[in-house]
Amino acid sequence: MSDSTSGRDGDSAAPDIRMVIDQKSAFPPVARLGAFRAFHWLYLGWQDFRAEPMAGLFYGVCFAVMGGILKLTLANAPQYLSALTCGFLLVGPLLALGLYDVSRRIENLRSGMLGSAFSMRGRWSNIGTFAVVLAVIMMVWARASLVIFALFYNKGMPTMEGFLAKLFSLENLEFLVVYACIGFIFASIVFAISWVSIPLMLDRDTDAITAMIISIVALFVNVPLTMIWGLTIVGFVVVGFMTWNLGFIIAMPIIGHATWHAYREVVGPADQRS
Repeated sequence: MSDSTSGRDGDSAAPDIRMVIDQKSAFPPVARLGAFRAFHWLYLGWQDFRAEPMAGLFYGVCFAVMGGILKLTLANAPQYLSALTCGFLLVGPLLALGLYDVSRRIENLRSGMLGSAFSMRGRWSNIGTFAVVLAVIMMVWARASLVIFALFYNKGMPTMEGFLAKLFSLENLEFLVVYACIGFIFASIVFAISWVSIPLMLDRDTDAITAMIISIVALFVNVPLTMIWGLTIVGFVVVGFMTWNLGFIIAMPIIGHATWHAYREVVGPADQRS
């Protein structure tokens, strides 16, 4: 861990770390951490949110408003609302890019959203490539979602009221199981390739393919940790939806900032910080 990270933690007990990628290789070292380290990331994310509340609130409100627009626009089309809402969450790691940079600037004793925007110049080609990958996954998911609806509602798409009534009465349990399983597959793919890759590209200007490979390696090195981290993110998302998207105003900035700290602890610090 870097000095700045350890000082920030205030954690006297060093995490269980094993460097599984040679420091001399083209890949940065990847650390094996304790399974419950994710909760410390949340604490650090909260600290960053308190340090730069306006930046966090800006992104949080944007998440909440975008979710609200989807609900209002597609209120009578549950098949499209489900597909695009889940798709919106699939590209969430990319949408939180600015939050990662705000945390990076706090770590480097800099601040300001405007400076954050300018500091990302020169990274856009790699991040753009990754955005294309996420867009393709989102489009495939949207198609798969519509196919599942068509298979289970072959007599016509339901109204929102009818869909919710069957959903909460568990009359269409087979649909729920299939939809959840397919959604889990897509969410797992996105999580595997993105959970540290976007901060990695931001911090090191790593190309998108290498960043995704490192992210997948880091996941397999930290399976218990990533399971807890993934479930934590899902929990925050559920709270956001249960509060009519208002929970996203606080939840998404904390998750975004915490993701930066996940990267900083799992992947070794960059030799040249920008």
